[in-house]
Amino acid sequence: MAGPSVVVIGAGVVGAALADELSLRGWTEVTVVDQGDVPATGGSSSHAPGLVFQTNGSKAMAELARYTVEKFVELGAFLQVGGLEVATSPERLRELHRRYGWAASWGLEAELLSPEECVARHPLLDGGRILGGLFVATDGLALAVPAVAAQLDRARARGVRVLPRHEVLDVVAVDGRVTGVVTDKGEISADVVVCCAGIWGPRVARMAGMSLPLTPLAHQLAWTGRLPELPEEPVASLPILRHQDADLYYRDRHGTLGVGYYGHRPMPVSADDILSVDAAEVMPSLMAFTPDDFTDAWTETQSLLPATRAAKVEEGVNGLFSFTTDNMPLMGESRDVRGFWVAEAVWVTHSAGVGRAMAEWLVDGHSTVDLHECDVNRFEQHQLAPDYVVARGCQNYVEVYDIIHPLQPMEDPRPLRTSPFHVRQRELGAVFLEASGWERPHWYGGNDGLPAPAFTPNDWAARYWSPIVGAEAKATREGVAVYDMTALKRLEVSGPGATAFLQRMTTGDVDKAIGSVTYCLLLDADGGIRSDVTVARLGAGHYQVGANGELDLDWLDRHRPPDVFVRDVTAGTCCLGVWGPRARELVQPLTEVDLTALRYFRGARGYIGNVPVTLLRLSYVGELGWEIYTTADMGLKLWDTLLREGAIPAGRGAFASLRLEKGYRSFGTDMTFEHDPYEAGLGFAVKLGKGDFIGRDALIERKESVRRKLTCLLLDDVVMGKEPVYHGGRPAGYVTSAAYGYTIGRGIAYAWLPAELSVPGTVVEIGYFDRRLEAVVAAEPLFDPAMERLRG
Repeated sequence: MAGPSVVVIGAGVVGAALADELSLRGWTEVTVVDQGDVPATGGSSSHAPGLVFQTNGSKAMAELARYTVEKFVELGAFLQVGGLEVATSPERLRELHRRYGWAASWGLEAELLSPEECVARHPLLDGGRILGGLFVATDGLALAVPAVAAQLDRARARGVRVLPRHEVLDVVAVDGRVTGVVTDKGEISADVVVCCAGIWGPRVARMAGMSLPLTPLAHQLAWTGRLPELPEEPVASLPILRHQDADLYYRDRHGTLGVGYYGHRPMPVSADDILSVDAAEVMPSLMAFTPDDFTDAWTETQSLLPATRAAKVEEGVNGLFSFTTDNMPLMGESRDVRGFWVAEAVWVTHSAGVGRAMAEWLVDGHSTVDLHECDVNRFEQHQLAPDYVVARGCQNYVEVYDIIHPLQPMEDPRPLRTSPFHVRQRELGAVFLEASGWERPHWYGGNDGLPAPAFTPNDWAARYWSPIVGAEAKATREGVAVYDMTALKRLEVSGPGATAFLQRMTTGDVDKAIGSVTYCLLLDADGGIRSDVTVARLGAGHYQVGANGELDLDWLDRHRPPDVFVRDVTAGTCCLGVWGPRARELVQPLTEVDLTALRYFRGARGYIGNVPVTLLRLSYVGELGWEIYTTADMGLKLWDTLLREGAIPAGRGAFASLRLEKGYRSFGTDMTFEHDPYEAGLGFAVKLGKGDFIGRDALIERKESVRRKLTCLLLDDVVMGKEPVYHGGRPAGYVTSAAYGYTIGRGIAYAWLPAELSVPGTVVEIGYFDRRLEAVVAAEPLFDPAMERLRG
């Protein structure tokens, strides 16, 4: 099988990896083009310092890095000298313990070192400044240019064409589908075009009408003169080193020391202003070194590494690298031009892993790695604004080595999206975090006087927390509270074929009476969960889908037939969740809808006071109540009507606690593309008997081989997520969601564990910084297992 004709734009580490991986899978009608020479093309790959630290807060990124290391070792393009991260402050030492936990969670072997052990690994360090370190033996130096050469040689041997000195001038598309590229040496036809152009990515993507949220930024790398303390051979003799407290990293080369620095001012460059290969003095991705920006870096280096005090900075560059709005790669197919794909904002660390994942995606239709964090179509429209892209790229550059709390929101630009209730929420002292640009209350200062359960979390969990969170959870369980659910993505699916379409796309049976609501899943062809959604039938060919984000819109839009329309109605609508045992008592006097007759998972249209609403009897907190929707212009009136009757406003902190007490899953945290419904405890949402749907065949096979399960744990403390879970002293899984359960009075953590450990009563340990917390597997749900409160 030669496969379709493919043009890969860019012969750097990503393009080379993709060509190799595609040809390995039998797609040999592949042409790689680059404006520069091969293998040193003049892009970021040609000057990359090559440091590979595999540990990452993202499981997917750690997996992509691990494969890159394994492949580069096989190719002879990797020096496995190990990676050492050191702490010079108590805060960083704690962060290294957290990073050690990530390594354990994702299956990486790591060691926590004493100051003396750090110096033994890297003798240039001043041991008096070091409080500890984290060491990963399989980290090291990627030799980017040799890796490019080796992968392109393998691809050529399978029939791939490599065309250096071919600058792409245009991407050609007919009727919304790519047909080829125009280069300065002629047109090349193609069924698939993949943009791996790196820092030139925004320019190339624009040729296909695609806005790519990528900002090239200059980054300083300097080299000392010869240091007598370093041997001249081999190329590297010491572990690669990170001093993140000062935004620094180090590697040696032939007896000299390279110093990389992220602490200087951001230096963004437009992709349109990057010089051509021929116009650049050395290469287009290199800019002149700016010594003044390096002053603090050199001062700190001489303090941390005393051997450098007699040395000088002999050379330096400001090299361009790609940054995105959320520090994650950009991978996937254009929403508007079928066949035009991108694999962008990928550093050497993850390059071979991205090449493999992209090849799987193209050949098989899906990847074995969960890529939902990397999908280029994940962004809301405002996140593609040029000013936003540059601002976020610069901020991410500044924060690249910062200690980021799991709940820490971006600070600027804000606010961007506000619900109609925002003015009242501010009057009530709301403390806002951010979600997809929305300002979302986490708790309300005005509820300070409410009685609260006696609980104080540990210092890390206490950030972005208040005792008011417990008070709002208690008020929900005992009375009635109002939650702003406007940030929930709402899609309208309509048309003559809407019912058949949703039957095909979801695991649930949505062909039910008007007014029915169905909880179901979107699956990929391999049976992996793409999202969980609620589907409300509002008319014969009219549905409202409660979705998780832009990827759901993209997925449905890609698959819809001509007689079906999918529209995002979020911005023009708003939603309040009204929940609690007194919910009916509060709402019924305000509406003509018979709320007693409106059963669980049913919906109705009517009025609350003067406000036209759609009421869906759903609850993500496990209490009686409704999601109440109206148009944005009537939102403030809806809020005032409900709050005037005595409802308590409550925020996301209480919501998170209450949902975990009920065992409700959160897509992207508790389950992702790599998990199936039976592993995730969502088999009830799958109706195999309804007929065919995407992923059904694969699911039938996976149902019989469940080897891991999403498992509920109880503990006496509270954790935050992504911590390792140990059994018998060995890592056995990892935490997904966690919170304190104010109703049950225990810490709750959900975790992926081997199926044999998911039995209630099993005792495990959670690695939380430098502690091991005992936890026990519990039957779920923890609260109201008979569903009496929901159905009352």
